Amino acid sequence: MTNTSQPQTFNDLYISLLNKVREQTSQTATVNQAKSYINTGLQDMHIGWGERFPWAERQARLTTMAPYSTGTVSIAKGSVNLTGTGTNWATANSFGIPNVRPTGKLVINGSAPIYEISNAAIGATSLTLTSPYVDSSVVNGPYLYFEDEYDLDADFLRPLDMQYFDTRSEIKIIDRNRFRRNFPKNSIPGKPGIACILDRAFVGNTVPVRRVALYRAPSANFSIPYSFVTNKLAVSATGVAQTSLVADTDEPIVPLQYRHAIILHGLFNWYRDKKDDTRSAETRQEFVDLMIRIAGDTEVGERRPTIQPVMSRYRGRARSPYRRGTGRSAYSTGSRFDRMEDW
Repeated sequence: MTNTSQPQTFNDLYISLLNKVREQTSQTATVNQAKSYINTGLQDMHIGWGERFPWAERQARLTTMAPYSTGTVSIAKGSVNLTGTGTNWATANSFGIPNVRPTGKLVINGSAPIYEISNAAIGATSLTLTSPYVDSSVVNGPYLYFEDEYDLDADFLRPLDMQYFDTRSEIKIIDRNRFRRNFPKNSIPGKPGIACILDRAFVGNTVPVRRVALYRAPSANFSIPYSFVTNKLAVSATGVAQTSLVADTDEPIVPLQYRHAIILHGLFNWYRDKKDDTRSAETRQEFVDLMIRIAGDTEVGERRPTIQPVMSRYRGRARSPYRRGTGRSAYSTGSRFDRMEDW
């Protein structure tokens, strides 16, 4: 980057920040501090604003699985080990997915409790429940397997629309507590109409598994398109999306003309931590003003508030000013006021 060009790469951004605060660019500790401020600024400028920025919007499609009940099952009271006969649980279906998967739900022999399948290995005729079976032992009884929770896209941060999960506005989003209270038992399949976003336990790394819970549990294979705000706010020189800037050649997903906002955010944090409250407040205000302008610049086609007076009444009176006791006929022209007389 030259001194007269817009910062583009990670290196451009943190070097520009160091230049503005007149710090040396050869001190490792100082450079690392500047890098941290830049990454914080990149994340912070999307908090509460991601829905407004088209560059942070992504689309994906969710395919639901139909309930499965092939074969019969046997289980002893107090056991977590379920044995099947002719079940073919590990066999892949038409979508290349096993007929039964971990975190799926089971209704065994028509019992009231709904059991969840654990992460233990699933065989053709064997699987493990997350909790012991509490009803009377079953031998070759019927069962119903269904799925009401599904993994979301790996880049999913939050829904783009806070009211509806799918882009067709057919599945409404509600909060987790309300979902649990209203739909504690979800064993009757149907067409989903309600959703909630939740985090499952960590699997394999420190990133939680983001999922959507659906009511009703899907009764068939539905294809559900949805839009979301991405958690990958940076991209490497080879085009690999990532959550933050790491290498000097990495770039934020923010369009080039807006990237100086990241520097402003880092700048007011720098001044704040150095106890320069005046400069910190001034730079923060500049950052907020810039963010408002960016949001307005990117909301192309959005309807803005307008004043629209009701014109029909005025048009009617203008056409017939002397009818129906309204308009000019409602006023006297022979009063003392008109003649300018004393009362």
